[in-house]
Amino acid sequence: MLISSSATDGTTRQVLVGLAVVVPAALLCGRIAQRLRQPAVLGEIAAGLMLGPSLLGLLPGNPTAVLFPTEARPFLQILAQLGLVLFMFQVGYHLDFADLRGQGRHVVAVSLTSVGLPFALGTGLALVLAPWTFSEQERTGLVGPALFLGAAMSITAFPVLARILSDHGLSRERIGQVALASAALQDLLAWAMLAVVVVVVNATGSWPLARMAMLSALLVLCMMYVIRPGLRWLLAPERSWNRDSTLVYGVVFSGLLLSAWATDVMGLHTVFGAFIFGAVVPRRHIDAYAPDVPMRLEQSSLLLLPVFFVVTGLSVDFRGLGGQGLVMLLAVLVVACAGKFLGAAGAARLTGATARQSVTLGVLLNARGLTELVLLNVGLGLGVIDGRLFTVMVAMDVITTMMAGPLVQRLWLAPRSRTVDRGGELGGDAAPSAEDADVAK
Repeated sequence: MLISSSATDGTTRQVLVGLAVVVPAALLCGRIAQRLRQPAVLGEIAAGLMLGPSLLGLLPGNPTAVLFPTEARPFLQILAQLGLVLFMFQVGYHLDFADLRGQGRHVVAVSLTSVGLPFALGTGLALVLAPWTFSEQERTGLVGPALFLGAAMSITAFPVLARILSDHGLSRERIGQVALASAALQDLLAWAMLAVVVVVVNATGSWPLARMAMLSALLVLCMMYVIRPGLRWLLAPERSWNRDSTLVYGVVFSGLLLSAWATDVMGLHTVFGAFIFGAVVPRRHIDAYAPDVPMRLEQSSLLLLPVFFVVTGLSVDFRGLGGQGLVMLLAVLVVACAGKFLGAAGAARLTGATARQSVTLGVLLNARGLTELVLLNVGLGLGVIDGRLFTVMVAMDVITTMMAGPLVQRLWLAPRSRTVDRGGELGGDAAPSAEDADVAK
């Protein structure tokens, strides 16, 4: 069926008006969040939720439906997916395990326990909540939903955590390095688990399952041993075309889109291809000879991510939670916080960290942020969670991310400032106390 020119023009106008509202609202709320000593992305997420049916949709005339009519939403969804692909490339690109040197045992222990415990608790919670979230027919196949909820509980927001550490001056301290390295390893494990969930849910039998698993393994090997060396050769400094950063930008941009396309064709989500491509791109080559390329990609992502937040907000409706929904929210919050905190803090304490370091690490790794929203949208698209559980998980994501900064201020920075005031170390760095000793010696 051909779409009339007038209908196309009308939809284009609706999309343009929606974007004209979304981007400034996200930027404004991001600035407000920074004033409140929260990551800017938390304000942008809040803007997306407020523009949805939970707040703006309550006003007379339902402004949400006027700004984002049904016919415009598929186009917004496309823009949101492009923003996600660019964001996941950045996550993969900035993964750096250099901080594991000298503290690998500590980081691996913290990462494994703070993924394993939340995963186990999350899968158990999925079985408990099954009568409220799935019909009797759907409950016969709970493997996918249970695995997904376990993976969702295991996520730590690597980019948001980096910003929290930077805002509080902890990026160069050992506690910050351990937290960031642990978050990077945790995200790698969580995305691997999510890939397994996607394969399990999408496969219709034993052969399709094995086929998707083999294709996924083949893709990873191809990325590591074909694409990465090829990019190193193509982007080597002796190539004359590398003097033009626009050509490098075109190569990287096309590569990440094709990688996203490949994983989508395989039955996985587009975010996996973008993430893997970002991880295998020769970062040192690009940073040395075309440093503006990742910056340009990040700027494009920052402009498109607010659309993703709005698309997420359109699927969130706090009005529909009801009494059961509030009970679900409480249960999810308890499981999410207990799993992350006990897993991280317990492992840190057992591997030699002080009590205050262990508690701070548990608090930091409980932040989920934008990475959690990406995972939740994948789950909603797969149908492994319903709209109400999606709303509950989004609320959990916002609450746990919001908690991290103030708790770190209270648990780590405030005691240190009191020590400085009492110890008389004016005019220089505070001498480290026993509590502030290195996490891993």
